[in-house]
Amino acid sequence: MTEPLPLDKPIFGDFTKRKKIIIMAGAMIGLLMAALDQTVVATALPQVVADLGGFDRFAWVFTAYMLASTALIPIMGKLSDIYGRKWVLTGGAAIFMIGSVLCGTAFTMNQLIIYRAIQGIGAASLMANSFTILADLFPPAERGKWQGLFGATFALASVIGPVTGGYITDNFEWRWIFLINVPVGIVTIIFLLLTMPSIHHQSNKGTIDFAGASVLILLVVPFLLALTLGGDLYDWTSLQIILMFLWSLIMLPCFVIIERRASNPIIPLWVFRNPVYSVSIFAIFMTGLGMFGGVVFVPLFIQGVVGSSATNSGAVIVPMSLAIVLSSTIAGQLIARTGHYKIFGSMGLGVMAFGLYLLADLGADSTEWLAVRNMIVVGLGLGITFPVYVIAVQNSFEHRFAGIVTSTTQFFRQIGGTMGVAIMGSILAVNVGRSMNEAVSQTPGADNLSNDVLLALGNPQLLIDIESKSKIQEALTSDPNTALAFSDLLEALRISLAESISNVFLLSMVFVLIAFLASFFVKEVALKGREH
Repeated sequence: MTEPLPLDKPIFGDFTKRKKIIIMAGAMIGLLMAALDQTVVATALPQVVADLGGFDRFAWVFTAYMLASTALIPIMGKLSDIYGRKWVLTGGAAIFMIGSVLCGTAFTMNQLIIYRAIQGIGAASLMANSFTILADLFPPAERGKWQGLFGATFALASVIGPVTGGYITDNFEWRWIFLINVPVGIVTIIFLLLTMPSIHHQSNKGTIDFAGASVLILLVVPFLLALTLGGDLYDWTSLQIILMFLWSLIMLPCFVIIERRASNPIIPLWVFRNPVYSVSIFAIFMTGLGMFGGVVFVPLFIQGVVGSSATNSGAVIVPMSLAIVLSSTIAGQLIARTGHYKIFGSMGLGVMAFGLYLLADLGADSTEWLAVRNMIVVGLGLGITFPVYVIAVQNSFEHRFAGIVTSTTQFFRQIGGTMGVAIMGSILAVNVGRSMNEAVSQTPGADNLSNDVLLALGNPQLLIDIESKSKIQEALTSDPNTALAFSDLLEALRISLAESISNVFLLSMVFVLIAFLASFFVKEVALKGREH
């Protein structure tokens, strides 16, 4: 197999500025629709469970969507390289819309889970190819300002998603959080059909690598399932988790062998020999580890340590998301104006690492305002990085490979984020449990406490759930030996939670610092399409 040249001539269509803006608007609507469905369901789930039942399976409403949307991203990117972005994106929007209708008409929790997976298939196409459209319409030198806006769209979804879900659920019915996607999906499809160019690369034509696609799914799905279920539904050392990891480990060399032999592989392995690509992917993966692994525990800190309500803890994320919108947009404009991207990658990761350091410095006596300030710093840094590595990767390959190389940036960010949440969550649980065991062992009368009470005292949920707190207080006050220990134990749990979350933020900072160091090894290639 002959390795293609890393650079090529621009092959962008002769479109007016107005038409390009219309095409971008359609793509951004589709991306926003897919990104919103990652967050909009959260606030509606209690009502969904009350209506459909199946509380023991409610987490699968998220998991099914995540598995499908993540595992299929590289495959959708490859298909767009073969058949063109227009039809793969339009098909993805149609599948997403069908999945939404099915979700809105589900009558059992099992039906909803299956339909969410169908939604995820459509979302994979939208998320994989929305960023790639820029490669069809603009030379690399002009993509920065648009990449920044697309990154801002992702951040915006995290702000308006929970609010929209809550409003619809409170004022209408939970089914409308899915059915509202139908008119939006129709608008997206009309935009794409009427305005999106259909660009084909004859050199990409050939048989689809069905074997590679199948093995990739068999590799990724068990791996993500193990990360999602480990430490929650199953212990990390349980047979189920070990078998899932082992299966993925077996599938990895199988995938490599198949891709080496394939005439038109899903992920051409030679792309990893491109230093810009390999270093960028590594930086994206490490950023995902640090970003998701750290930020996801901020609401727990606000509720469990500071003592604020669930509403306030969710509101803390809003300033960070708005900071991402601002810095991502500005960074994209600056990249387009200056023609440089490497410095912005290093700058963003440095600011983000500093923000995580500030978060790690939070303690049991910290205020909500300090957490908000530090989250804004993290958001400013994270937003700067959003447009950088997609531009770097796209600029380093021929345009006919834009779909697969762009989609894998999203793929590895998602994989890194899932791993980060799993790693940080396990570390948090172990640290809190160890600290509370020490505190309980020093409590008079602790020998008389039941195992259920001891387990509850090691669970941070006790600081948040009023009902659980009342039950433990009743259990402790019923025994004269432990009656006076309740408030002391709660304070010990609060302090241990603060210290444990601080350690999680520190580890997140380390991951981002590794990405920061890697950013200096990204070779800056002159952006094509820029006059010198």
